Amino acid sequence: METVKIDKTKDWTVDDYLLLEETNTPCQLINGELIMSPAPNPQHQIISSILNDILKLEAKKVGALVLYAPVDLYIDKRNVFQPDLIFLSKEKRHFLTKRGIEGPPELVVEIISPSNGYTDRYEKKNAYQKFGIPEYWILDPANQTLEIYYSTEWVKPTLYLAGEGTVTSSVLKELNFNLKDLF
Repeated sequence: METVKIDKTKDWTVDDYLLLEETNTPCQLINGELIMSPAPNPQHQIISSILNDILKLEAKKVGALVLYAPVDLYIDKRNVFQPDLIFLSKEKRHFLTKRGIEGPPELVVEIISPSNGYTDRYEKKNAYQKFGIPEYWILDPANQTLEIYYSTEWVKPTLYLAGEGTVTSSVLKELNFNLKDLF
């Protein structure tokens, strides 16, 4: 299925986005464009669930939160993303508001699908960098790869794994698991 784009003649803002009714259809505001997508496929959801469990164990050790999609992450007036997973430290819990997350979390995870690969690898990655997110993960189930970008290096991944290998994090110092555990 393809991602559906709504009303290309309008430059959407956060104020417009907030007027929408709550829906089960994933909906994001990307560079002033309202984008709706079908529900992720089962493989995507299985990977997301496994990784959520792994990250929750780490979060519990340090009093942090892991939030599972859909939850709105307010980037700026023209961008509201719904990453697959968000790690929010105890120190940044004040960014969690009634409408979503309104400040940069420590870690954001996107699990790409064929319809959103470009958006996650370029548009969102650039926005996350400007927003000040210290660590960004891109999981690609089709190729069984993981790219991890740290705030010190956004041009190329600091860690790139294919099929297997040890996943580590600059944000979660004790995190250590094998990529093959997700696939």
